[in-house]
Amino acid sequence: MNKLEALKKIVAEAKVGELTFPTNVHATLKIQEALNDPECGIETAATLVMQDPLVATRVIGIANSIAYSRFGGGITNVRTAIRILGFNTLRSVVIAVAIKQLHQAVKNTQIKERMEQLWQHCAHVAAMAHLLARHVSNIDPETALFAGVVHEVGGFYLLSRAEELPSLLDDTPCETADALDGDYDICLCRAVLRQLLVPKRVVSAIESLRYGTPTLPPESLDDTLFLANELADVVSPLDHREESAIEQAAELDFTVKDSTLRHILNESTDDLHSLIASLTH
Repeated sequence: MNKLEALKKIVAEAKVGELTFPTNVHATLKIQEALNDPECGIETAATLVMQDPLVATRVIGIANSIAYSRFGGGITNVRTAIRILGFNTLRSVVIAVAIKQLHQAVKNTQIKERMEQLWQHCAHVAAMAHLLARHVSNIDPETALFAGVVHEVGGFYLLSRAEELPSLLDDTPCETADALDGDYDICLCRAVLRQLLVPKRVVSAIESLRYGTPTLPPESLDDTLFLANELADVVSPLDHREESAIEQAAELDFTVKDSTLRHILNESTDDLHSLIASLTH
């Protein structure tokens, strides 16, 4: 089966909701489903989180990051961590764990390396989006973080199927839009995001990475996610732009009130690195 045939197979499955996830990912997504219930409070959320050691560890790690804890961390209680983070960030943590579980389920070294680079990219984008939301675009930073975490989830799913369909690892460009009746990556991304119960606003921001025309300085979630993706130090292994274009995008700068983007980034280096570390370790 060649790459185009493999893509057709996955997109056809996605269109009818037949997505293949490991058992442990399904269990983690049950937490996500519960968090979306309006009746779910902190006590219920804490009980659910404590049933999954990976989620619990990540929740406490992020609550202790400099971006959230201005007093040096020291948080060891899941309930306290959830109060600090809020439910939007908790959803980001649950999705992050599900993505890591997809990674861990893969045995092929080549695929694992790509998935690791893709996750590093997502963590950098998520942390950058959180920072930009707080200091530049003045939108909800937790929503920006969540958008960064999930913006390449279609790519993760594609790579997770590459053991079964090795031709997906073929880097040769393939003109698939006409053959697949639309862009396969958008179609697949929508299907996976729907499975993960991602809000439409975030889905729209992710799709705007391909089709949108961003405003700089950023004013919306779409703009913020776009800029975070451009500024991320780790490039996605699925990014096929020329290296010169990537380098040029990473040097973007503009005035923000009485400062500049570069000055804000330089002043926020510790916050950024702390949040990235808490997402990736």
